[in-house]
Amino acid sequence: MPSDLNLLRVFDALMDTGSVAEAAVRLNLSAPATSRALARLRRMMNDPILVRAGRGLVPTPFARQSAGTVKALLEAADGLRADPTGGDPATWQRTFAIRLNDALTPVLAPRLTRRIADEASGVRLQFVHQDSKEPEPLRDGTIVLDIGAAGPPPPDIHVSTLFTARFVAVVAADSDLGRAPALTVDDLCRHPHISASRRGLARGPLDDALAHIGRSRHVAAVVPSYAMGALMALEDELICLVPQVTAAHLIDRGVPLRAHEVPFDLPTTDVELRWHRRVHHDPASLWLRTHVLDVLIPLVGVFDADQ
Repeated sequence: MPSDLNLLRVFDALMDTGSVAEAAVRLNLSAPATSRALARLRRMMNDPILVRAGRGLVPTPFARQSAGTVKALLEAADGLRADPTGGDPATWQRTFAIRLNDALTPVLAPRLTRRIADEASGVRLQFVHQDSKEPEPLRDGTIVLDIGAAGPPPPDIHVSTLFTARFVAVVAADSDLGRAPALTVDDLCRHPHISASRRGLARGPLDDALAHIGRSRHVAAVVPSYAMGALMALEDELICLVPQVTAAHLIDRGVPLRAHEVPFDLPTTDVELRWHRRVHHDPASLWLRTHVLDVLIPLVGVFDADQ
């Protein structure tokens, strides 16, 4: 591992951008200087770091494994000289990686991006897909915030509950189901469903509720995200169950969907904001967490009031 802190900053920028040119812009270096720094990194780490893949560059397995450790080291080094007030965000040049549940991506990501861009033009938000719920990325600094539903937190992870998510059924607003006063059990059993599941599951709590009364539904397709499932429900007579906050956001933005209550008492899920204890008092992390809460909590209150 190189001892030059500036080389570590080059490594971190290369991992965030996947581009020598973009890393150079972020670091206020010339492209040739950044290329020379990459060459030094390759020699000192005894690894190619970035390799050509098609028209772009991708990190090697070693580089991916080292990225979180390097980011944590840089944060620790910055903390040794940080302004205790956190400084002026308008002067920052940094990236915050946030792991975000796909149900919240269309709701939170654009609003938070607009808010941060207005206050701190040098800050970039990197939204990471929730491929897993493990806390290791928070521990090693790969991500700074985790927003979604997960199990009980380990002792080193701080948690703030944002809201309790419940599910509604979305259908095309101009369909017979969209014009119906309510969604019935017969409707659920008669019309095809889209199952939105990150893990590719076709069965869920609704199937258990239907089985309890001797009924069943037909899942015609499985998709990896709620937003995709909701948009597929724009096709006449298709049904998709999505979190109410997602449905309310899409409808509020003009997507011609109708959200129906499900005629069963389905389980709810607490959606939480999580961060590691090492950044609990970090002014930059606190600044970002405050913006997340300021953006999301008023929206949740409005959406809940719509039902």
